[in-house]
This record gives sequence, C-alpha cells and structure tokens, in this order.
Amino acid sequence: MSTQATVARPGRSELGVAALLGALGALILIDAIGLQAPYSQADPLGPRAMPFIVSGLLLVCAVVLAVDVLRGGRGEAEGGEDVDLTQPTDWRTVVPLVAVFAANIVLVDTLGWVLSGALLFYGSVIALGSRHYVRDLIISVAIALASFYGFYLGLGILLPAGLLEGVL
Repeated sequence: MSTQATVARPGRSELGVAALLGALGALILIDAIGLQAPYSQADPLGPRAMPFIVSGLLLVCAVVLAVDVLRGGRGEAEGGEDVDLTQPTDWRTVVPLVAVFAANIVLVDTLGWVLSGALLFYGSVIALGSRHYVRDLIISVAIALASFYGFYLGLGILLPAGLLEGVL
C-alpha cells in the first residue's frame, strides 16, 4: 500500500480560463449564427463576418491554452512593478470606489451624466486619497462636462442629461 500523498498538479486553475474562453467563443458563435443581415453589393461580407472571426479566435485560444496547461505549461506570476504584493488589499480604498461606481450606475439616468459623472470622478479622487476638495470638485465637473460634450459633439452620442435637461 502506498503512503505517498497525491499532490495536485499546479496550474489547473488555468483550465478554468480556457473553459471560460471556450464558453465565450461558443456563445458568440451561437449568437452569430442567428444574426440576420441583408446582402449588400457595397459590403459583401456584411456584419456577420466579425463575430465569426472573434468566436473562432476565442475557440482556438481556448484549445491552445488547454493543451499548454495539460502539457505542464504555467503562466508567469504577476511581478507587480510598483505594488508590494505581500501587502493585503486596502479595503478602505476599494469599498468606496466600488460604491461610487455603483452609485454612478444607479444615478446616471436620473441625475444625468454630468452630475453622476462629476460624482463618480470626485468620489474616486477622494477615495484614492486626495484632500484638495474644492480643486477636485471643479476638475470633476469640468471633466464631466467635457466628456458630455465630447460624446455629443465629437461622436454624436447623446448621454442622459437628467436633471439638467434643457440646460445643457
């Protein structure tokens, strides 16, 4: 009888990444098959070509990664250029950032992009440790306004105006 303990081979979690890539590739492929687009002389490929290319590349990457992992290949551990990887997560920074992003998602339709975006930018700066409250507020509003008009004038995309409807 063998007393040797079975040791799990390292790198098996990377098979999960391969499975995720495969599932995403299959999902895109199934969705692309159902895509209906009229034929056009100006564009013989049409909009169906890109999803098939993307799904094919995802499936190929999934297979290549799975084969590599099963043959013993392992990804390189993250080096962390300016991050001390031995330190724990700073939850006092992460939680407010997540809260500000969630608030932006919830409030963008009601308040509009300018107000919710300014709140997002200002809250992010404060969560990351800045203590120049007035300057940061002015810059946050300026960035929100610039991005609002940049999308509208530059790209023709209408972001929600919310409470400032008619003012902007």
